[in-house]
Amino acid sequence: MRRAGLGEGGPPGNYVASGHSLYEEENEHLQEEMRAKVNALKHISVDIGNEIKYQNKMLGEMDSDFDSTGGLLGATIGRLKLISRGSQTKVHCYMLLFALFVFIVLYWVIKLR
Repeated sequence: MRRAGLGEGGPPGNYVASGHSLYEEENEHLQEEMRAKVNALKHISVDIGNEIKYQNKMLGEMDSDFDSTGGLLGATIGRLKLISRGSQTKVHCYMLLFALFVFIVLYWVIKLR
């Protein structure tokens, strides 16, 4: 049985010149283009996944670095508070002696001019 409009005038089963064959070729061409685009998207998705894993690893390392730095700063602040609680009379005495020394040096410099 012969189909209407498909390969008329040629031997039976020859669909090269038919419209059906042109549509098949066009569909195959479009399938190949789509396959190439899907493969490109797949590679991009894999690259994005690898980048996300790398970034998460870096964030984890930064988190542990910040935690250790926070602990170090907390200990330093604790030491500073301990020092500031010490006797203030020594600090005032040292500041007074330093100021006296500066005034004596300035007086000596001005007098020798």
